[in-house]
Amino acid sequence: MFFFIGFLIVLSAICNLTSMHFKTTVISLLAAVTIAVKGETHTVHFVNNCGSGTPTLIQGPNVLSTGADFTSNGPLISAIAYLQTGACGFNGEGCTLIEMTLVNPTTPGSGSSADISLIPPHAFSVTSGFGYFNGCDGAGADCTSPSCPTAFFEPDDTNVQVACQTDNVNLAITFCD
Repeated sequence: MFFFIGFLIVLSAICNLTSMHFKTTVISLLAAVTIAVKGETHTVHFVNNCGSGTPTLIQGPNVLSTGADFTSNGPLISAIAYLQTGACGFNGEGCTLIEMTLVNPTTPGSGSSADISLIPPHAFSVTSGFGYFNGCDGAGADCTSPSCPTAFFEPDDTNVQVACQTDNVNLAITFCD
């Protein structure tokens, strides 16, 4: 942002533009940059009622959290969470998996989505659930048994995805609820 301000100052000096129009444009641009910097955020919150295990949040090759709240300053795309009991692989193999994308919608139907996956190599390990908060409150899913109807068992089980079309929505994930 400081580079941007410096660029505008240099541009003003070069062009010798000191008119009211230029000043108004600069103020408008700075306001837009400030709004963009504030922008989109999403928090993933964990509750572990199991008495053991470590809540784990992964995005690609990165561990984002091992139990603490994680706040993304921008979209959180294709993240996964599970309770690491010592039996889970890095990507939650062998365990109940929560998949999520938290993103502000730009068109109808393009917002956040979360689901529970038991598609092999994932398997039921502990009761797990999620729910949105700060928007879409009450929307979520729980999986309390190996045959829970709210989980993916096949890649085309898309009816179990839970969508939310609210800006800056957050997700609470609970284990042993």
